[in-house]
Amino acid sequence: MDKKPSILIIEDHPIVRDGLAARFENTDNFKVSGKLSNLDEAKKFLSKEMSDILLLDIELEDGLGLHIIPWLKNNIKQNEKLPVFAVYSTYDDFVHISAALGLGVMVYMTKRRSADELERALLQALEGKKYIDESIEIKFNTTKDIFSLLTNREAQILTLVNEGLSDKEIASRLGISVRTVQNIVYCIFAKTGIHSRKELQRL
Repeated sequence: MDKKPSILIIEDHPIVRDGLAARFENTDNFKVSGKLSNLDEAKKFLSKEMSDILLLDIELEDGLGLHIIPWLKNNIKQNEKLPVFAVYSTYDDFVHISAALGLGVMVYMTKRRSADELERALLQALEGKKYIDESIEIKFNTTKDIFSLLTNREAQILTLVNEGLSDKEIASRLGISVRTVQNIVYCIFAKTGIHSRKELQRL
């Protein structure tokens, strides 16, 4: 490559963050544009400078790493290109992978995999090819849908959310309190890694 693509690392564990940064700083394929520990730092950084790749952890100090994706899509400057989104996480369950892919993540890899494999995956993603860690791909492909991972009540409320009903309307239909609906919707958000009704309906 004539110009090394830049990587912004968003990871709250300092050993992992510094290890990844050191790995990529010593490669001929990438340069590290920054290493951050939380969403607030990421938003401030990305408001001033865009990177070619965002390497995200799922669990950060101040929220879910995936939340930076819809924020960035809503705040990107005109004619500016979105980065390649990649996840490097301990989470290997269907809901997090599904949420990530639904948001446009091109690489999903668990931290059990090597840095060499991660580097190959990122290079592949820059060419427009999606990469899912092979150790979780079978599990992901054999899970039929998100409803199989929710309780009956959660699945019922998710269906009503997808129909466009408000919390008050759902409560009225099911004969439960609005607070109960809100608590269950919050649990669905937590399980899926999604933080808005609009994004939830894409699962």
